[in-house]
Order: sequence, then C-alpha cells, then structure tokens
Amino acid sequence: MALILSQFDKLPYNIQYPAHAIPRRKMTHRNDEWNATFSGDYLWSNVNFGEAVTETMTPLTWSVIRFTLKDWQFLPGYATVGNIGGTPYLNISIFATLFRAMRRSQADLLRYMEGTLYMKLPAEMEIQLIRLSPRTRLAGLFTAAQVQRKQRRGIGQLESYLAETPDWFQTTQARLDEIYQPADLLTLWQRQIAPHVQKGVWCVLGSATHSADYTLQLRRDLSQNVGPEDANRLIANLSERNDLLASLGLVAGLAKLACGEISRESYLSQYGHRGPHEFELSVPRPAEDPRWLDQELTHFNEHPIDIDDLLAKQQAAFANAWERLQTQYPRQAAAFQKRIHESARRARLREQARSAYIRDRWLIRLFALRAADLLGYPGDEVFFLSLAEILAGLGGEQPAPGLIATRKETYRQFKALPPYPSVIRGRFDPLQWAADPQRRSDIFDAHETPKINTSNLITGSPGSAGQIVGIVRVAFTPEEGQQLRPGEILVTVQTDVSWTLLFPRAGAVITDVGAPLSHAAIVARELGIPAVVGCGDATARLKTGDRVRVDGGRGTVEIFV
Repeated sequence: MALILSQFDKLPYNIQYPAHAIPRRKMTHRNDEWNATFSGDYLWSNVNFGEAVTETMTPLTWSVIRFTLKDWQFLPGYATVGNIGGTPYLNISIFATLFRAMRRSQADLLRYMEGTLYMKLPAEMEIQLIRLSPRTRLAGLFTAAQVQRKQRRGIGQLESYLAETPDWFQTTQARLDEIYQPADLLTLWQRQIAPHVQKGVWCVLGSATHSADYTLQLRRDLSQNVGPEDANRLIANLSERNDLLASLGLVAGLAKLACGEISRESYLSQYGHRGPHEFELSVPRPAEDPRWLDQELTHFNEHPIDIDDLLAKQQAAFANAWERLQTQYPRQAAAFQKRIHESARRARLREQARSAYIRDRWLIRLFALRAADLLGYPGDEVFFLSLAEILAGLGGEQPAPGLIATRKETYRQFKALPPYPSVIRGRFDPLQWAADPQRRSDIFDAHETPKINTSNLITGSPGSAGQIVGIVRVAFTPEEGQQLRPGEILVTVQTDVSWTLLFPRAGAVITDVGAPLSHAAIVARELGIPAVVGCGDATARLKTGDRVRVDGGRGTVEIFV
C-alpha cells in the first residue's frame, strides 16, 4: 500500500489536476440541494443514472437516493453522486483519482466506465483529479475495498432478496394501511422498510457489477474472434422459455393480455410496479392508475406486434452467429458456450434485482403518502420534503415555514429546462446554459467551448447489430413516443423500461445516453432491433422526418441531406 501511495504522483495519465486547491467547506443549503458543481472543479456524468431517473427529481426522490447510496462512497468526504439542477450525476473525478491511486491505467478506467457507469468519455474531455493527502488516499483505497465487499455480499443475498420481496411488499403495504399514529409509522420505517431497502440496493449494485464485468470481458474476447457484430449477437439471447428478461415482461405481458392469455389482475400483479419514471417517487405506478393499462392496450391494438416473432428472429440471428463461431473456432466453442450461458444468467439476475428494487421504491412512495395523510400534507407537498424531514415530522418536528413553496418553485424552473448534457466539467448553471442558443446538448466544459459537430455522421456505441435506412421520430417522453409509426427510427435522450413498450414498433433505436450494457442496448438486442446508443447529441442534430442510415454494428448514424 505504501508503494502505491508513493508512486501516486509519478504515474502517466491523460488527466489534469485543478489549478487551485479546492477548499473543503460545507456547501450552502441551496447549492447542496440543487447544484453539486459548486463543490469543486470535477467531471460529472449522468449516463448511469440517466436511464433510471428520467425526469427532474423532487426533493424526496433525491434524498432517498442519498439515503440508499450513503455507504456507496469511494472517497471519504466526497459524495459519489451529486444533484445538478434536479438530475443525479456521478462524480467521475472520484473514480479517476482512485484508479490512479491503485496504479490502474487509463484503459482500465475507461473499461470500468463503460461497464459499470455505462458511459464512454468524449475524446475532448479531460478528467480533473482530486488532490488528496496521503491519509485520505489510504482511506479512499480502504473505503473502495469496503464497497466491493458489500457488493459481493449483495450478490450472495440476491437469491433470498428476490424470493422474499413480493411477499414483503404485500405484507408491508397492508401494514401501512393499519397505522394511524405517526410514531408507529416511524417505527415501521426504522425496523422494516429501511433495512429491506438497503439490502435491495446492495443486491442491485452487486448484481450490476457482477454482470457487467463478466459480459464486457466476454464481448471483448468474442470481438477478437468473430468481430463486433457477431459478438453483440452472441451476448444477446438472454431470455429463456421460462425465464424472460425482466425488462421485456412489460411488453410481452401486454401481448398476452391483449390476446386473453392472462388477466388484468395478473398483469398488474406482475408488472404494475414498472412504468414511466419509475425512480421518481411523486409519479403514480401503473397499478395505481387504472387508465394506464387501458391506454397501453389501446396503443398495442392500434399497432399490434408479434413479440414472439421478434424474439424468434433474434434467436435465429444468434444461432447463425453461433454456427459461424463453431465453424471458425471449433476448439474454443465449448468454452465460449459456457461463458455465454453464464453471461445470460447473470444478466437475467441483474434485471430481476432491478425489478424487485423498483417494487421497494414503490413501497417508499406509499410510505410517503401515508406519512402525508398522518401529518396533514395536502396534494404533492410531501414529495418536496426530504426523507429526513418526513422522519423528523413523524417524530413531532415541523419543517421551516415556506420551505415547500420555495422548493416547488425551484423544481418548476428546472423541470422546464431541456435535458442537461450527459457530461459536465466544472461549474454549471442550468438556467444560463439553457438560455444559450449555441449550447451543446451532449457535453459542457466550463473551461472551454467544445466545437459543435456539423458533419452528417453521428457516432455512438454499437448497441445492437443491424443496418436500416428509415425516417426519424424524435421523442423526449414515452407519451411523445406514442406517435411512433411502425418502422420509424426512434430517437430519444435515454430510455427506461416504459420505452420498451415502443421498441417493437421501431425500425431502430438511437439514444443520446447509453452504452452497450445500458437498457436500450440490451432490449434492442433481445428484440433484434438495430441500435446506436450514447450518441450524445442525436436529439439535437436530428429532427422528426429526417432520413438516416443506422448501422448498429458500427455505432454510426448517417444523415441524408
């Protein structure tokens, strides 16, 4: 360890330190709540969180993220996740600093970012390192090791977590309805809800890393032998006959409901916790809104798609790619087959863990609504309190006068802004950025103005192999996405599980945010739909009606003028 620390400042790295020391001071209330870029000159990215948190967070949602990730801290004194204008961002400078401390190369860092953070760093961006004392460096290495141990423990607890969560949810939901005293609700949180949610978080974090690390290494090894397109085909085919990928459950279940194979009650029981903006606690879940399922059934019947046919075509593409591998590399085929099956198993567990955790978040929403009833908060006011303030209220304390109104106004301002850049360096003012007609939508650098790309080629990451020429449909919300016509190319900022309902209609998918193991790429591969993800500025450079050529294997989009 001493050797690592002694070599820390001697390692070659394409990374810069800030020109001045960053004072370690407590941020003001407003900065702490709404703008983490005021805390120092760091590099931030929302690529990982962008697929989970798809709209501006209410204060309660942000405070629950902080609560659940309070131990997901890699560097003492530095928050791994920050709130920038109501959007969660990862502090990439923390990861870069620790990788350097561990004498890991920049290539290792970039692979980690792609696998765990779901992002590829733009070539023109530099990563600001954090200057640390030897003691803080040492503490950071030990803290990072503790995080890894907790993630491994989460993997070990995953089976029990998946088995117990459905019954736990029903039991706890029923208990909420039986509580009439604030003190009893506080006790339920402390003894039942908080421990289960914390367990779920580590199962999700552990399974994500467990799957991503394994699959990315497999993808690299396959690419060296059969090329990137067949490699992408071979890491697809994640579903099994009796074990469908959880992200496909929403759309596959809808198809079964439409043809009478399952009932409404069965559909909502299995999938009613999944839907648009499922990380945002102020948004009702589909099971809470009877109109949601009727609307989705109407849309499905207007554009009926044979999901089984799409899956069969993808499975045929997988079989052809596998046959080519067997023919070219017969001695390696058995080993690759074992690894491919293991990769699929880990991916299914990862998706199951996330689905179970979304059910946990629904329970937190129901807890907040029950607290609002007991404490007398009308409408949506409870979502503009923090979790700590709700718990304090259950203990008899009152929030400061005017606090909710002030937060509502700030939230309203940020919610009206366009999606922020996925990569931010330095101090960022969302309102000032949005007012700039020359702004870039993919990256922001407070130290220099990145050049605007005016070419006819958009480059991202290969998400799902295949080529298609078609007409673009730009949509920023799932509701806008309902205008998508069969065969059109869906272009959006990022996707969560609710967008899955649109994928079968799409000829291809293009996203600003994402990487090969992000939601859009995984689901597109399962359905055999070409996809280019992580383009950065596709929604800014494309408009509905544009004609483009999508090459999902190469990760390119060519605009026809």
